Amino acid sequence: MKLYFSDIEIPISWENCKAVRELEEEVANGDIIVSMSMYGGWEQVGSLGRSYSRTDHQMTAQSGDVVLYNGNQIVVFYGSNAWSYTKLGRMELSQNELEELLSNGDITLTIKK
Repeated sequence: MKLYFSDIEIPISWENCKAVRELEEEVANGDIIVSMSMYGGWEQVGSLGRSYSRTDHQMTAQSGDVVLYNGNQIVVFYGSNAWSYTKLGRMELSQNELEELLSNGDITLTIKK
């Protein structure tokens, strides 16, 4: 699977977990497009429109992490926050690149096959 912000492909390492496998199954039928909103000054969050399997655990998400929150929201971090999440992957970008992409207003996230 590939991750995009607008038309920019983001290098990502996906986790080996049930939620990621469910995303792969869904994206086989078409792109997953999520309208993201800035939250807290350290993340973007958006609804996936359905629930995915959760394997939540208390963690401190770091800049670059991609997580599932409450089973139905995807969160991408350009800062840090401690909460109970299911980790989906990690974006392979520098802190400066993440801040440039994610900290300047709402974005559209797309997951493609």
